[in-house]
Amino acid sequence: MIWSKSPPIAALALAMVLAMPAAARPADVLEPVMAGEFALQAGDFAQAAGHYLRAAEGSRDPGLAERAARIALLAGQPGPAAAAISRWRELSPGSLPAAAASIQLALDLGDADAAFAEAVILMDPDLPMGFPVLLSALGDARDTRATVARKVLRTLYEHDHMPATLGGWLAVAGLARRLEDRPLAERLVVEGVERFPEDPRALLLEAARLREQGRDEAAREQLAGLGDPAALAPELRRAAARQYALLGDRVAAAATLGHGPQDEDSLRQRARWLIADGDRKALAGLYAEIAGLAEVPSPERRLLLGLLAESLLRWPEAEAWYSSVPRGPGHDQAMLRRAGAEGRLGRLDEALATLHELQVDQAADGEYIRDAYLLEAELLERRDRGDDALATLARALEIFERDPSLLYARAMLHERAGRIDDALADLQLLLDDNPDSHQALNAYGYALAVHREAWAEALPYLERALELSPGSGAILDSVGWVHFKLGRRDSALELLRQAWAARRDPEIAAHLGEVLWQAGERAEARKIWRAGLRLDPDNPSLKQALESHAP
Repeated sequence: MIWSKSPPIAALALAMVLAMPAAARPADVLEPVMAGEFALQAGDFAQAAGHYLRAAEGSRDPGLAERAARIALLAGQPGPAAAAISRWRELSPGSLPAAAASIQLALDLGDADAAFAEAVILMDPDLPMGFPVLLSALGDARDTRATVARKVLRTLYEHDHMPATLGGWLAVAGLARRLEDRPLAERLVVEGVERFPEDPRALLLEAARLREQGRDEAAREQLAGLGDPAALAPELRRAAARQYALLGDRVAAAATLGHGPQDEDSLRQRARWLIADGDRKALAGLYAEIAGLAEVPSPERRLLLGLLAESLLRWPEAEAWYSSVPRGPGHDQAMLRRAGAEGRLGRLDEALATLHELQVDQAADGEYIRDAYLLEAELLERRDRGDDALATLARALEIFERDPSLLYARAMLHERAGRIDDALADLQLLLDDNPDSHQALNAYGYALAVHREAWAEALPYLERALELSPGSGAILDSVGWVHFKLGRRDSALELLRQAWAARRDPEIAAHLGEVLWQAGERAEARKIWRAGLRLDPDNPSLKQALESHAP
């Protein structure tokens, strides 16, 4: 015979009974407890509930009554559940779990009035732990019980049985959302903000609401009302920073998040915002702050310092930080960016050696290996070594067959070299595998338009690209320019204005200026062309436009 390592059910039941005070374990308790456990083992919850209810009625132990109640609820036995809960509350007056069980029973029975009566008790301000119990009890409701729970929640609101803090109102609003009562949830948030206007969370919620309405300045005033970010709780400070970022003020977002203790997440998020914004003064401040921290920088922080140095065009420092990242997380990215820094420093051979090392590293992430080939081709093309760049991409495509990034890069290399048939062939391969690639659709349509002057043929590709990525400045520019060539000047002007608003780019400036000139808006056309030249002083299209349309 093989003995089990687990104690038998009967032994467990006996241990439960023996653990009771002597006065609470009359002789007739052991038998129903053991019978209840055996019924549970057999999966007969209804029988188990009956046995445990009998044990609870013969005992002074509230634990037996609680177990009887929970088993009866699980078995869907409202009569035994009600009796067990009654016994439980008799033995443990004021028990919050017993109140939660009563709510569950009322939800099972569809009795909203009984559930509401229990909920009112749990909402009593003098019972601080009652509110979380209520949220849990109602929040667990599903299917038909959720309908009753929604009614209970609305009745609590209509009879003003609500928490005395904004946090409580927001918790109830969250419960309403979980119960799929969105109108009530929205009403609770709005009214909660009105009732507690000085609460920082109210200011944040109002700022978010105003921002969503397009009232950015009013939203900023609400955020300013928060006062010193250092005095805010960390979660509120993070929320305020996020609102500034959503308003487009990444510098203010980073400054707000910069108050209080910093960790890797906050430093990384501040860097992301400032790198995206390009504010060199703020970037330099963050770089000095992180570099000046006393502890030895972790590999993750060295990578972050490299990114900041790169954003400040401090290429020697960036290369040094990237070189210091040891093997492990972040090493592949550091290798790739180190090669980019070496290329910026004019050390092409070293950059290529770094990339080749990454390309043959069997432990490296495949995406970074692929990107190493992309960067190698880019560095070679910059040095007018287009054939070598083409060979690099060909090698890469032998490893990463039909990879969309590699195909797109090779197509653009062909396009810049004037090999339009080859460019279109690569883009067609890409579209065969990825028909909804807005980038490839735009490139294919633009190549047809500009290099083949097939304006009408190009338009469906470009319009599909715009449908997939409606906010893209590059695609808006392509569609707008084709509209202009097809004689649709009004729509062309509207599209090109949107493109310029979305993306300040010299090519967009050249196109928009030309359409403005043809529309008779000549002063504005010159203004746009000059703005484009400030972005790229050597742009030939813009230079030619200003020279040919001189006053």
